[in-house]
Amino acid sequence: MAIARVQSFAFAGIEAVPVEVQAQIAAGLPTFLIVGLPDKAVGEARERVRAALISMGLSLPPKRILINLAPADLQKEGSHFDLPIALAVLAAMEILPAEDLGEFAALGELSLDGRLHAVAGVLPAALGASSRELGLICPQSQGAEANWAGDIAILAAPDLLALINHFRGTQIMSAPPMGEIAGVRSTLDLADVRGMVMARRALEIAAAGGHNLLFIGPPGGGKSMLAARLPGILPDLSPREALEVSMVHSVAGMLDGGRLVTRPPFREPHHSASMAALTGGGNRAKP
Repeated sequence: MAIARVQSFAFAGIEAVPVEVQAQIAAGLPTFLIVGLPDKAVGEARERVRAALISMGLSLPPKRILINLAPADLQKEGSHFDLPIALAVLAAMEILPAEDLGEFAALGELSLDGRLHAVAGVLPAALGASSRELGLICPQSQGAEANWAGDIAILAAPDLLALINHFRGTQIMSAPPMGEIAGVRSTLDLADVRGMVMARRALEIAAAGGHNLLFIGPPGGGKSMLAARLPGILPDLSPREALEVSMVHSVAGMLDGGRLVTRPPFREPHHSASMAALTGGGNRAKP
């Protein structure tokens, strides 16, 4: 009655918090339980895992299957736990080698036919795996995003069957390509503004020194128009800043095609936006 273990991550803001997915198959009434403070999406993973295995011609053994998400006092949220749960179950069934799985962390959402869908937070997870000297298993569409973590083994799989074939040595997956850099500059140019010399000068000083800036004036005075042109005169983000900004986009599910964000982002919240809408919020703050 061995316990199979697969590493994954929960997210606190943009920080990847390690989570160990433990699977045990024991004698008893046939049941599939997930414990360790799972939310609704994590609890539903058992049905997606069951359907994915059936679609590949596999079935769960008629035994008591227990999944524990450790540490048990940390809330687990999101469908990205589908893949590590499925891999842990397959390792407990001795279909996959537990030793090889121990070298990777995993995250990804399963469809009913076993395909892997994109999830939020792949870049922070890849960086977290790299800091722990682990590789990362993720959906194929997010392999380029994970590659920004640097020197790390990435398995970007299209479906669960491809992972089974890889770990059993029948069809080895190749490394995913590097992602592109999203370095498009703003099309709004401060040079287009006529007049407003003092306001333009204030923008230039703020951009050069990295200062905060507050525009005050009546509606229609040009405050929003000037602010929208500030990103056009800002320098590119440093490599560290680009990685941090891209992590925020990744956790928010906004990192388009795994492209690294190298330009300062511009956001234009409505003047009536609440504090939570402006800065992020909830019981567990996130972007």
